[in-house]
Amino acid sequence: MTDTDWPSDTNPPYKDSVNIESMVWVTFHKEGIHKYPAALNDPKLTEVSFLGHPHRHIFHFKVWIEVFHDDRDVEFILFKRWLEGLYDGTLELDYKSCEMIADDLHEEITEKYPKRKIWISVSEDNENGCIKKYK
Repeated sequence: MTDTDWPSDTNPPYKDSVNIESMVWVTFHKEGIHKYPAALNDPKLTEVSFLGHPHRHIFHFKVWIEVFHDDRDVEFILFKRWLEGLYDGTLELDYKSCEMIADDLHEEITEKYPKRKIWISVSEDNENGCIKKYK
């Protein structure tokens, strides 16, 4: 097959292309409790001062990890189970933000899977959150 045999809006499946980056992703969620202590005293945060007290969320995670070949380099069911196993019960997060939670998770992942691009999204109740792209 030649390049002209492929529709113009698709990429031909070049097996050895150096221009392709591949990632797989998994999702999971955990109940957690945290607080934002600055909200108690900062006049700019008066409207959300309740965040200064411990409060509950369901934290939603989406984790992408770079893979180097197409045959389950990182098997995503096993990856998801491993990630879920890093957390036990209700997360007691103290003052940690979604960004801080992502950073902590990134440290764990890179210890097991070094030298890979990793993206991590963490949200509170699947409404508000962050995405961090680690290179």
